[in-house]
Amino acid sequence: MLKGTNRRVIVVRSPDRRFFEEAIFIVREGVLSKGGVTADQVVEEARRVADGFVRKNRIGPWHVKVPPTGYVALGALLATVAWCVGLLI
Repeated sequence: MLKGTNRRVIVVRSPDRRFFEEAIFIVREGVLSKGGVTADQVVEEARRVADGFVRKNRIGPWHVKVPPTGYVALGALLATVAWCVGLLI
């Protein structure tokens, strides 16, 4: 819920629309006048935050999702197969 009638907002459109179409940031009152920052810096910070969210939640390569115990089980399986093949030769 927004109080008041005069709010400054920044709308950042997402390049990757799987997560969101746009992010809306409500700028604190007085940031531009008292904070010593420019409007361009505020917009850049909003873009940085939105990009960080997308990068953090992007689906990575399959090997990142495999837990360490999966690699241990795969190694044990491959060692067993190699041992069995060695017995047959």
